[in-house]
Amino acid sequence: MRLTALALLVLFFDWGGGAAGADPLATAGIGVANCGKLATDMKPEEGLNNTANFLIFYWVQGYMSAANITTLESDSNYIDLSKFDDKTLLPLIYDYCSKNPDKKPISLIDSLLDKTEKLSGEWKKGTIPWAAE
Repeated sequence: MRLTALALLVLFFDWGGGAAGADPLATAGIGVANCGKLATDMKPEEGLNNTANFLIFYWVQGYMSAANITTLESDSNYIDLSKFDDKTLLPLIYDYCSKNPDKKPISLIDSLLDKTEKLSGEWKKGTIPWAAE
């Protein structure tokens, strides 16, 4: 059922996706959508039962996980993602987007990544083949 809902959303809503043939993107998806639209669609109190909520939550998990791989690969540091569950992230994103309708959620997530305490991890450089120089 969620896949059907997701397919319908992809067809009928534009949360920042680009047209075919557009300029190359380094990031894509709901995290680079317009906050004004996203805040209208989000309902943090519904948790992951709301489609906009689960789309942004899972996008953020992937984005933050990729950031962790990058920082682990470069300096063996990472952020404890267990601190960023849906009950924490959804209200933060909703509040940010409600107050900043002209911005994008990625700006908030980049700020969180920058300001959150980093932990030191055991990591052997070159573990990720596509990240190796």
